[in-house]
Amino acid sequence: MRRSFVRTVGVLAAAVAITSVGCGRSTTTESTEAGGEASGTIGISMPTKSSERWVADGDNMAEQFQALGYETDLQYGDDVVQNQVSQIENMITKGVRALVIAPIDGSSLTDILQRAADADIPVVSYDRLIRGSENVDYYATFDNFKVGVLQANYIVDKLGVEQNPGPFNIELFAGSPDDNNATFFFDGAMSVLQPYIDSGKLVVRSGQTSFDQVATLRWDGGLAQSRMDNLLSRAYTSGRVDAVLSPYDGMSLGIISALKSSGYGTPANPLPVVTGQDAELASVKSIVAGEQTQTVFKDTRELAESAVQMADSMLTDGEPEVNDTTTYDNGVKVVPSYLLEPVSVDKENYEKVLVESGYYTQDQLA
Repeated sequence: MRRSFVRTVGVLAAAVAITSVGCGRSTTTESTEAGGEASGTIGISMPTKSSERWVADGDNMAEQFQALGYETDLQYGDDVVQNQVSQIENMITKGVRALVIAPIDGSSLTDILQRAADADIPVVSYDRLIRGSENVDYYATFDNFKVGVLQANYIVDKLGVEQNPGPFNIELFAGSPDDNNATFFFDGAMSVLQPYIDSGKLVVRSGQTSFDQVATLRWDGGLAQSRMDNLLSRAYTSGRVDAVLSPYDGMSLGIISALKSSGYGTPANPLPVVTGQDAELASVKSIVAGEQTQTVFKDTRELAESAVQMADSMLTDGEPEVNDTTTYDNGVKVVPSYLLEPVSVDKENYEKVLVESGYYTQDQLA
């Protein structure tokens, strides 16, 4: 097990030069340590800068690769598939030694990854699984099914579904249908919620319970807000929503905006339980303020470390660390994976999980 190897190599990086180009960033690190000279470029392809977590992911990986002596080419696709394809194509043309890719659309990269394979460039799929290609060597992610389980268990516990007769009204949201993770999150949540829905303890007044009905393209908070507005106007002219399953913080904030516009968030009509994911700064502040109820923290520093370990091991004849060789079938092959543990965060434990770990400072949350 090599979980701490990246933390030991920071002394290798002595100087970092950063150049911004378009919506990406190219960086070069030189070392004064023997054997620490840059050994080629790693291409890092992230989906968007509109979510702060992807910025953190990209920065964490760039810093860790640089500490090992690599150069990095970090690009963001602005949630446009063709942008990402073109950026990866440019990386291949420039001769990167490895690619780390968080896909915008997990099924859109088959042709470009064949070009990578033809050039003997290994590929690590990052957080989101690349589908439909045999040219994916490893996958670094979190236990995505467990993310949904954590969100659903939080709802059940917070409402006291086991202790109280109910019924409780709940509405369901899911992530983007082109992101393989979205189904894992939703299936994990429904493994907990479905028995209570079947028994009548939880009631989905809208009747929308399938993934296709509740999916939210590109995880868009505006789309989530609009859908929540429609649900409230159609299904809640009387009664109230007691809980909303939201898979992602950016969507959660949109859902909360819709709820507040409909009169929720007062002492007489408090906000329902609203879950989330990624512990984004705005949502953690919302949790502290008593609006969003919960988020699932996925430490992007550890995820970056796992991806860096995989790529570096492949390039140095090492053995990438994995702990799952059965779960993640991309339609062509089962991709060897390393799954990290997500953590449920709310107002009671955010300081311990987020501040004491150094992920945020108290000043950032003030």
